[in-house]
Amino acid sequence: MHPGQFYALPQSPQTFKQILMVSGMDRYFQIVKCFRDEDLRADRQPEFTQIDCEMAFVTQDEVLATFEGLTRHLFRSLLEVELPEFPRMTYDEAMKRYGSDKPDTRFGMEFVELNEHAQGKGFKVFDSAELVVGICAPGQAGYTRKQLDQLTDWVKRPQIGARGLVYVKCNEDGSFKSSVDKFFGPDDLRAWAGAMGAKPGDLLLILAGEAEATRKQLNELRLEMGSRLGLRDPKIFKPLWVVDFPLLEWDHDTQRFFAMHHPFTSPKSEDVDRMLTGDHAALKSLRADAYDLVINGCEIGGGSIRIHDRSLQERNFKLLGFTPEEAESQFGFLMGAFEYGAPPHGGIAFGFDRLCAVMRGQTSIRDFIAFPKNNQGRDVMIDAPASVAEDQLDELFLEVKPVETED
Repeated sequence: MHPGQFYALPQSPQTFKQILMVSGMDRYFQIVKCFRDEDLRADRQPEFTQIDCEMAFVTQDEVLATFEGLTRHLFRSLLEVELPEFPRMTYDEAMKRYGSDKPDTRFGMEFVELNEHAQGKGFKVFDSAELVVGICAPGQAGYTRKQLDQLTDWVKRPQIGARGLVYVKCNEDGSFKSSVDKFFGPDDLRAWAGAMGAKPGDLLLILAGEAEATRKQLNELRLEMGSRLGLRDPKIFKPLWVVDFPLLEWDHDTQRFFAMHHPFTSPKSEDVDRMLTGDHAALKSLRADAYDLVINGCEIGGGSIRIHDRSLQERNFKLLGFTPEEAESQFGFLMGAFEYGAPPHGGIAFGFDRLCAVMRGQTSIRDFIAFPKNNQGRDVMIDAPASVAEDQLDELFLEVKPVETED
């Protein structure tokens, strides 16, 4: 009926539930099907289910209390597990301590930065690095050279991307053995061990390089060591809230900002003035009233307090590269609604399939979806996606161009 125009499957009912808040409904709750075209992993599917909620006249604390209560009720009712109160950790703290915005806190091995202890000794890898950082694997000084070489190869894989791995064995007799003995003496290594809280029998594992990439690499190594040492017990549950996410993230390839959560996320009230200045450095440091629930290193759900003021929403769209015309064309219905007096509102959405997987101690959500897609995004039950007949394409005013292939 509408040649040349299309429906889009919902990534989330975000703007619709905000409109409900503006219209006078004070609460919205739905278990809803969503669709996202994204890279496929064990904990992602193109079609998934959300436990979705929006509430008017709420603060961040009230949203967190509501969904913490829901989570504790589910674990108590279904697993007979009594969860404690959920601790809160800022995004910056999570990245500094764990190199991840969804840290697995079932075990320690927290990051320790070593720049002041390790640089200026003539070891070029460390001296040229933005960050030198390590973890302490308790009781693993007995690792053999073969095991350490295998671990080095593991972090150098393309999926991880580290240039190498430095190790220090804290021997039981108080001596040290490292892969950088040529550059660092016993006193240097003792200082590292002291900074990292190491005891005799522990193993120090250290990476260096650009700060953001190195933290991500060490996070992967930390999780791998946690698995190898049996520290990630699926029957133990360690929930926490990660809060105060950055509002924007800078993409070096496109030279523009993207919303870390989504374009409707509100900056923290104390950061609004800096959002309006246009200063690039100030924009990179903006914090959002955004929050994630993390359990055992898995992001169970995320949400935020929303922008409910037209001028602030227009400003955010501008920072994200929207022209006024594009913003009006795509989101004019929402900004227009704000002019009628929108209440402060916020919400959150849990990944239903992912929550089920974590509660059952599994890493793949495919086992909790009736007809999951495979790792190529195909539905093997009905063999979709598939070609369609020419008359179906004609009916939709579509023409499929042949795929060009190399001879």
